[in-house]
Amino acid sequence: MKVATFSKSLVFGLALVLASSAFASTKASLQIENPVMVNGTALKPGDYKVEWDGSGPNVEVSILQGKKVVAKVAAQVVELQTPAANSAAVTRDNGSGTKTLAGVRFEGKKFSLELGEASGSMQGEGSSK
Repeated sequence: MKVATFSKSLVFGLALVLASSAFASTKASLQIENPVMVNGTALKPGDYKVEWDGSGPNVEVSILQGKKVVAKVAAQVVELQTPAANSAAVTRDNGSGTKTLAGVRFEGKKFSLELGEASGSMQGEGSSK
């Protein structure tokens, strides 16, 4: 009986270590190709940095242009079944001709960030360098 309990504890501990190492990276580059809104702030096309605090699932994301924070937004770290094929800014059409940054994917990573009230019907736009 002790062996079964030890095995379960070992498997759970290993899963916890692997999950936390998957979310260890807290910085990434982001290229935005079209204007988007982030938490009420308009971002112009260009190169940005994305930084987040915490390992998930709930984190706070800061979007920087150079060293200046231009937007902050709550997000969720979402585990993916397979690594993302490319890095991308994921946008959602607001219906008024504007788009909202709904998430960020990272090439080769098995997690993504869903910003604000992101949904599963998001379409990728742009790429990260």
